[in-house]
Amino acid sequence: MKATVRTQMSQSLNLTPQLLQSIRLLQLTAPQLEMELRQALDRNPMLELDEGDEAGETEAEGHEAASEEAAFEAAAWDELPEPAFLSGMGGGVTVGDDDASARIADGESSDFRVRLLGELALSWKPADLAMATFWLDHTSDFGLLEAPRAELEAVGTASLGVPASELEIVRQRLLHGDWPGLCAQDAGECLAAQLDLVAADPIRDLARRIVREHLALLARHDTRTLASALGCTADDADAAIALILSLRVCPVPEPAASDDGHVVPDVVVRKLGGTWRVNLNGRTLPKVRVSPHCEAGLSGAPGDVSALRGLLDEARWLVRGIAMRNDTLLRTTQVLVERQQAFLEQGEEAIAPLTLREVADAIGMHESTVSRITTGKYIQTPRGTFELKRLFAVRLEGAEVSGAAVKAMVKRLIDAEPPHAPLADETIAGLLARQGIRIARRTVAKYRDQLDIAPARARQRPRVAVTA
Repeated sequence: MKATVRTQMSQSLNLTPQLLQSIRLLQLTAPQLEMELRQALDRNPMLELDEGDEAGETEAEGHEAASEEAAFEAAAWDELPEPAFLSGMGGGVTVGDDDASARIADGESSDFRVRLLGELALSWKPADLAMATFWLDHTSDFGLLEAPRAELEAVGTASLGVPASELEIVRQRLLHGDWPGLCAQDAGECLAAQLDLVAADPIRDLARRIVREHLALLARHDTRTLASALGCTADDADAAIALILSLRVCPVPEPAASDDGHVVPDVVVRKLGGTWRVNLNGRTLPKVRVSPHCEAGLSGAPGDVSALRGLLDEARWLVRGIAMRNDTLLRTTQVLVERQQAFLEQGEEAIAPLTLREVADAIGMHESTVSRITTGKYIQTPRGTFELKRLFAVRLEGAEVSGAAVKAMVKRLIDAEPPHAPLADETIAGLLARQGIRIARRTVAKYRDQLDIAPARARQRPRVAVTA
């Protein structure tokens, strides 16, 4: 074997601690960044709160890029993978290592039985509340009884000393109460209780027969056999099935997702003097700076102060990283607002097609950087507060409008339709074609399903006769 020497050139990205910290700050949400800053203030004496200016909104004109050096380092962010790359890094706030119980809303139990009994206690009599407690104790997490009704009635009669008829009355009140379908004997009774809330019409009646008598055929998706068993047309069977699919399989609602239901915006946009102005919401985060007194004292300190100089460098990196994050967030939002002015002024139907690449090209960064800075960040507008991601929209194939705008148009047409003559998917596609938007019927059906709107036949309501 002969040994050889070969020269090879390759490129690699050197991820310095400063760069890693800057990337992590870039993708942190406002609550995570606030916790990060408060922890840094506690552990690093070289940092202090900047109380020189009253906290408020930061004007775009007074917030230029952090520095040429910072902009050069920011270019290295573009070579990194998506935020999941950083999920294992130590320090700061990480997702997944917190106690799961801490995410439960304060004052609200994760057990639906406790939540419902708390609501019923405001209006139910104590005796009825005790029977409701019995039924809920024997209800699964999916909202159905855990044993046959007759067997549970025998147990309840013996333990509570009440007639079985009174127990059944309370169960029916739960079954048809605020959470329709709760404490049902089976899935058929659960769905039937929800159908009772739907306006009576032939389709509703067919749906009731299906859930009562033909659940097995429904589970097999055998529409032809189902229509034959019902003695109806295949179209009527499809409409009844669509109505059933719009119901809740589990009657138990989910608890509130957030602890207070409030979102604090990272950016505020408003129209002043005919111009849309973008400001950072300075009220969301504590303002930190490197302590000038510590910095000055360290410059002439005798002895080995390498540990203190390390803390000073860490403080400088943090302040610069925050400036880079805020600058990127501000410039990205400015482009989003410029491109989506029609949406801000006219509404959902005017939202324009916009991609990550287009915004990235406008600010001179990579689209992965735009993805990080817009994820979990919220903007306050005259049309409400929502995530920055909402301002991106996919272009509808073969058209100059976005799919989100067309979906809003579909919803508007359905909302304005006469109850006795709902618009079919083909009709909606034809109405949009008159406006220059040519889409297929199946595309209308897809948007209608995403909006959780039933087909035209299931939406039809009988005409109300007016008598003199």
